Amino acid sequence: MVFWFVAALLTLGASLAVLLPLASRPKSEFADNSHDIEVYRDQLAELDRDAARGLIRPEDAEQARAEIARRIIRAGGDAPSAKTQSLPLIGRSLGAVAVLAVPLVSWGLYAAIGSPDLPSQPLQERLAQNPSESSVDELIARAEGHLAANPQDGRGWDVLAPIYSRLGRFDEAVTAYRNAIRLQGSTAIREAGLGEALTNAGGGVVSAEAQRAFEQALILDKDQPKAKFYLATALVQDGKPAEAIKAWEAMLAALPNDSPWKEPVGQALAEMKNRIAASSGDTGAPGPTADDIDAAASMAPADRNAMIETMVAGLDEKLRQNPNDPEGWMRLVRSYVVLGRTDEARAALDRGLAALGATSDDGRKFAEFATTLGLSATE
Repeated sequence: MVFWFVAALLTLGASLAVLLPLASRPKSEFADNSHDIEVYRDQLAELDRDAARGLIRPEDAEQARAEIARRIIRAGGDAPSAKTQSLPLIGRSLGAVAVLAVPLVSWGLYAAIGSPDLPSQPLQERLAQNPSESSVDELIARAEGHLAANPQDGRGWDVLAPIYSRLGRFDEAVTAYRNAIRLQGSTAIREAGLGEALTNAGGGVVSAEAQRAFEQALILDKDQPKAKFYLATALVQDGKPAEAIKAWEAMLAALPNDSPWKEPVGQALAEMKNRIAASSGDTGAPGPTADDIDAAASMAPADRNAMIETMVAGLDEKLRQNPNDPEGWMRLVRSYVVLGRTDEARAALDRGLAALGATSDDGRKFAEFATTLGLSATE
């Protein structure tokens, strides 16, 4: 009943908005111009007086009389015909009939084929309907509403976390995985999922927290593929491409043929080998890796320092000639940090960001890597 009452009011308002202008009588084209006619008649009388006194030539007087007569006719000398008066009335009648017919016809059709008695279905009721009939957004909204009322439901966070990751909502996925681990306990899948969400939220850089999550996943399941893949990626970021290649090769050999990880591992392996092959023809020393610096620890201090200085200087010179080498910049910065030359490490960081572009993907990964060493750009 309320629906019909509101619909009637709306229909009445819309109909009146159209009918009122139609009901008003249009202004006559032959308005009352009696004042103008009286003026023109006075002009005729004055013209006759001037002509009688000889002030105006007869031919000029005739032309003036003709012009004043035309003005009198235009001002309303002729009455409108019956046909002219009847056209606006016919048009208004047809318009009124059309305006009234539209709501009557539409109401009749709705009463015949519509569902006026169907109750409204607000958001909460839609969320409570059968999940098989709900969209993905409605399912997520339902889960979020449930978790807002029951934040200690670890199972709910566990279900929602991977959905957030698939939708690219990585910050929310990190929160969901942390809650699931806190409430449901640590598992290899949850830890690996947390590490992946942290990595994606950080623009693809495996941060220290993400690395710890992946390492914890391998403690719980030594064959966890996601953790292995991202830890190999972390080796690349740490300036250890050879170790990353070995890790990916071992992983690829151990994966079953139907594993979904075979393709991404193979692609990463091929890309890294191509990058190494492309840089093998560059001049200059390749620069010290972490293993080189660790191996030098057993040498005499003078020999060790000389060896490291030579390699670092060679890497620095190589990067001046070919600055588009993100892994090289990472090795250089790490070498300076290991040597305790923080100012030169920060200067190398600034140079690397300028060369790679601070807003590029390589630049952001380089900056994130530097923060794991306790460095930040000067600007």
